Amino acid sequence: MTRARKWLVGLGMALGLLALLLIVLASLIPSDEELAQRASAELEAALGVPVSIGALHWQLRPSPQVVIENVATRQPQPVEVKRFTAYLNTAALWKLRLKVDRAELQGAVLPQLSLHDLGRAAPAAAPQKQRSFSLDALPLAQLAFQDVAWISRRGIRIVYSGEADFDANWRPRTARLWRPGVVPAADMALTRQGQNDRWDARGNVGGGTANGELQLQTQSEGELRVTGRLLPRNIEVASALQVFMRPAIVAGKASGETTLSASGATLAELAQSLHTRTSFAMGRSTLLRLDLDKAIRSVGKDHAGKTSLDAITGQLDTQNTPQGMVVELTQLKTSSGALSASGHARIANERIEAELAVDLVDGVVGVPIRISGPLEQVQVSVSVSAGALAGAAVGTAVLPGVGTAIGARIGAALGNIFGSEPKRKPSPAPAGNPR
Repeated sequence: MTRARKWLVGLGMALGLLALLLIVLASLIPSDEELAQRASAELEAALGVPVSIGALHWQLRPSPQVVIENVATRQPQPVEVKRFTAYLNTAALWKLRLKVDRAELQGAVLPQLSLHDLGRAAPAAAPQKQRSFSLDALPLAQLAFQDVAWISRRGIRIVYSGEADFDANWRPRTARLWRPGVVPAADMALTRQGQNDRWDARGNVGGGTANGELQLQTQSEGELRVTGRLLPRNIEVASALQVFMRPAIVAGKASGETTLSASGATLAELAQSLHTRTSFAMGRSTLLRLDLDKAIRSVGKDHAGKTSLDAITGQLDTQNTPQGMVVELTQLKTSSGALSASGHARIANERIEAELAVDLVDGVVGVPIRISGPLEQVQVSVSVSAGALAGAAVGTAVLPGVGTAIGARIGAALGNIFGSEPKRKPSPAPAGNPR
């Protein structure tokens, strides 16, 4: 046999073995359709609701990756994922480990009411065959997402984008979340302090900043606890509210100090238990949609317009619950010209209960004002005699907690306390007193 013929025979055998290997691999690796069915079953078992997957594709070249498209839960308001791409680590695959170098999420819809039900009643999963792959110590190195819409309980749609680089144990080394297209910028960035479970936080919203530190602790039985402290500085309240698609009710810059805490076994439980406490102060500001002078003259029947305020201070507490956020506004004090007011308010389920006391520099002290009812149509009662006060008015002020829009209705009263009294005739001069 000639040398050339030997080479041809050898090449033919090599090609035959390669073809046989490809046939074996094709029989071992499931098709896209089979993978989509498996992925759908796994998600249903984990989430406890039916899940549909439009398409699933995988490829080995030029780099291993899996693409999942049009994922949706079968709920009245479905959770949707338009496209999710995972770029796998080749070296880890050879060692039968699953490691994602980078994951990209492009387009998603997350209704708050639907997320609440996920994982609460997951059915018992059928016995699974032992998986041939194990998770790597760093299962996900990078995550990027864009066009992710959060739908609030009231149907407000807010779109976010973000990115994160991870260390082991799902600890973000750096992370950033922002509202795309918002001017001035609205974002929050985290940077890990070495290998400690502490992160420097730097936020921008409403033309101001909210910088500070967050800390993560692992409690007994694996429960997580997050604590933190932020320092809001020069945040324009109306602009900050607009970021979260909330109507602006007061305009002015606010500064203060915020502490936060949350605990739970999962990310969802952490978010659901989040509590914030903010001590705030505002200088000169404008109460929008309310003209106190009109309100006074009409005894609250006509108040369209604006009112200037000299200062507002107070403490704002927010508490996330399964039924929504509860807001407590205490130690509230505000002043405008000839009046000052103090009081407290509570908001839950889009309703407010507030009590205020208004003092006037002319001597009327503690005029009680009560505000109650739905936020969109509050009811106001003022307990003051017509002889003591010419009119009363109700106003609105809003101060946001960090990362969220929170409001509390407050009231104020202003008037000429002698406006309803008849004018007195001048007293005659005493006899014998020269002019």
